Amino acid sequence: MALSHAIAEHLPYLRRYARALCGTQKSGDAYVRACLEAIVADTSVLDPTSSPRVGLYRLFHTLWATTDLESRALAHAGHDTGASVERRLGQLTPAHRQALLLTAMEGFNVSDTARILGVPEDQVKGMVGQAVREISDQPSTKVLIIEDEPIISLDLQSIVREMGHTVAAIATTRDEAVRAARKTEPGLVLADIKLADGSSGIDAVRQILSEVQVPIVFITAYPERLLTGERPEPTFLVTKPFVPETVRVAVSQALLFT
Repeated sequence: MALSHAIAEHLPYLRRYARALCGTQKSGDAYVRACLEAIVADTSVLDPTSSPRVGLYRLFHTLWATTDLESRALAHAGHDTGASVERRLGQLTPAHRQALLLTAMEGFNVSDTARILGVPEDQVKGMVGQAVREISDQPSTKVLIIEDEPIISLDLQSIVREMGHTVAAIATTRDEAVRAARKTEPGLVLADIKLADGSSGIDAVRQILSEVQVPIVFITAYPERLLTGERPEPTFLVTKPFVPETVRVAVSQALLFT
């Protein structure tokens, strides 16, 4: 019982990481479910020398590196899996990106990141540095910011511009956001959940996505509410209060899958 409680506490954040790593909620959540199934079948799959959180992420990486759940699903459906495997291999988040996500988004220290990835500690800093350089080399795009708190909006604008992107528009309500998206055709959207007039950033994004496909990064003070795995939920999620590096990583990772 103690182990199940310890694991449950970290599951929402493992889903966040898995979705960002895989690029979709469906794939990320499938690997998290696979982790849980493996633990139920044999609790010894969790490293007893690690904390439950580190052990859980380490198990996830073991499964993610050795199992292609998407291709397996297609095989059961009777489809040719060749193209699926090739597509997945082309979309794998490289090891240096994994290190950056673990440190910047999930807050692991160098030692725990090394244990999760199965690499020497002195290699982790180099991996993170490589990923940071890669972010700076990404092509620029236009970013629509949906945020009603002025200070946070200014912070996001600053981060976006420092990354070399342009701010397409600032919207504080659902209707403003939809109009701005139609007018500016952004390459990425940063969206808060609760907006100025009581409207929903989620509703704004749903309307935008019904008209154009664009990567979305949600920003919320209550991430666990959107990381249940029980319904359609965001792929990329930043927790308030945030540090700039977390936003940069989320934006960069979202653009990686466009």
